[in-house]
Amino acid sequence: MTVAAALQRLHRRLVPAESDEGWTAYLWLIYLAFFFVEWFFRPVGAVEFALAGVSLLAFLVLYFSARRRRGPAALAHVTAIAALGLAWTPFNAGASVLFIYAASFAYRVGPPSQSTIVVLGIAAMAGLVAWFGQPVFYYWLPGVFVSLIIGAANIHFGERERHNAELRRSQAEVRRLARLAERERIARDLHDVLGHTLSLITVKSALAEKLLSSDPERARSELQSIEQTARGALAEVRLTISGLHEQSLDEAIEQVAASLRAAGIHLHLERDPDLHPAPQVQAMLALVLREAVTNILRHAGARNCLIVIARQGDGMRLEIADDGSAGFKPEGSGIQGMRARIESLGGEFDLKAGKGTRIIARLPADTLAS
Repeated sequence: MTVAAALQRLHRRLVPAESDEGWTAYLWLIYLAFFFVEWFFRPVGAVEFALAGVSLLAFLVLYFSARRRRGPAALAHVTAIAALGLAWTPFNAGASVLFIYAASFAYRVGPPSQSTIVVLGIAAMAGLVAWFGQPVFYYWLPGVFVSLIIGAANIHFGERERHNAELRRSQAEVRRLARLAERERIARDLHDVLGHTLSLITVKSALAEKLLSSDPERARSELQSIEQTARGALAEVRLTISGLHEQSLDEAIEQVAASLRAAGIHLHLERDPDLHPAPQVQAMLALVLREAVTNILRHAGARNCLIVIARQGDGMRLEIADDGSAGFKPEGSGIQGMRARIESLGGEFDLKAGKGTRIIARLPADTLAS
């Protein structure tokens, strides 16, 4: 392992990855130099030198550990650093810098109200110690006032960082929900697109098989239609995945009419020619219509299908009914997809099963093209 890699590994252990400080966490340690200023003006004994080494080692452990602590654990670290300053005050005026470090971590104790109390307590402790033990100007000025300034500044920046972290989490959640919604959209669209197309291919294949011996020409025509349907389905899948698939309502009606005709189901269509939903609404209704007819082809065993597209008040109504004997499963993914699409347009979705099945979708006025 290279020296650079070893230093990087040590850095990751000392400074949390989520911290924005990076290597500046080591820069703040330069203020420890104030602890040694007094030593240049008086002799230092071996005992004091050894105790200072042990104390500073303990401080460094607390200094880097405090960066990973919140709440009561952070308060314990702040208290321990302040206690080191309190213990050294009678012997070293430069120990006031330890109160500043203690105040700098107060923002990690809790909300701003609690952190402010901790900073004020540290400043008060430094002031009392200065009064009784070190009443010199260069002790109480940093110990009291700088602690207040640094503590208040860190509370402010800590609160801002907390808000930024919440914003990052919110943005991450929005991205996650967007990805989930897109996956659900693709799943619903593929279900509707492929469900109807595969049902049509199944019906046409069965019809072609029956016609092979009695009417080969028509059977060949049905097989060609199956090929065209499959190619069209492939194109629709590509458009669906890219989010560009928007079929008009008339195109959907023409497609489901062909499917019903191939299955021997008679279509009764009531279409208001003056009713023009917005293009995006038509695309949604086309998928609902295709899914409803697919369920009729698969499950209903019906002989007739009714499709109504008409005005209702200021809005419109889409109704699909059949006279079959098999109803839809209430919790099926197809029903859930249809309901989700109608409700996304601000409409209402009703499913009534009895003698046949009836789907009624009511849409508000703002879904109609102006």
